[in-house]
Amino acid sequence: MDVILGIDIGGSATKIVGLRPDGSVLSMLRVRAEDQATSLYGAFGNYLTSNRLRLQDVKRVVLTGVGASYVDGDIYDLPTRKVDEFLSSGTGALALSGQSSAVVVTMGTGTAFLWAERGKGVRHLCGSGIGGGTLGGLCSKLVGMERFGQIKKLAEGGDLNHVDLTIKDIAKSAAASLDPDMTAANFGNLAEDASPADLAAGVINLVLQAIGTMTVLACQCCKTQTVVLTGSVTTLPQVRTNFATFEKLYGIRYILPENATFATAIGAGLSSLKTEGAL
Repeated sequence: MDVILGIDIGGSATKIVGLRPDGSVLSMLRVRAEDQATSLYGAFGNYLTSNRLRLQDVKRVVLTGVGASYVDGDIYDLPTRKVDEFLSSGTGALALSGQSSAVVVTMGTGTAFLWAERGKGVRHLCGSGIGGGTLGGLCSKLVGMERFGQIKKLAEGGDLNHVDLTIKDIAKSAAASLDPDMTAANFGNLAEDASPADLAAGVINLVLQAIGTMTVLACQCCKTQTVVLTGSVTTLPQVRTNFATFEKLYGIRYILPENATFATAIGAGLSSLKTEGAL
């Protein structure tokens, strides 16, 4: 079948995507990473089995992500390459969004901000330690949960009025450009009786608003109004509502493509195909 396997070995999860020779996606798989090597080989075997593939059906393995540095040599004697993570993320984001250029935000364990332009490459703008790792770590201490699924479900019943300080809380009249319901201080109005659901919602709000603020600065730096959101944090339902607020305030267009979690793995495979001139 000549399948290209793009594998993104992240800090907390491994994503694997199979691409056909024309660059179309065969299927995708995500597994939690207890350690990079175990996660890689577990995901690889799971993927082959679930898609009824044999080793001889795989033309090439393409590795990317922070965990790729822990892997030496070929995987199961298959031709194995490594692709720069930023190049993979930018390439995948543009392919999934259909954009020719954009600020790309990869929200994983931490967050990377990139400038990607089709035909001209990908440039790393800056990074932040605020991301999914922050969310899991804080929620582990505050509410005894660190897995995304648990946190998402808990936060659905949370009330940010028991956690965050808003502009209307501190000012009788806000500036014309500001919404009175905007956050003035994350966790600045923490109630003594705030529930675990309130706390989980507050942590999610803090992480997403910190990332959102940085997207505004990245857009100003690159003179663009288009941002593509990718990474595992995009699975949070609060992403759309939070970034809709930034869109309204700053006129930025936020694109959350389908399969945003797999953008880097897809980009790794596509970069490999482009290198050999298949695309």
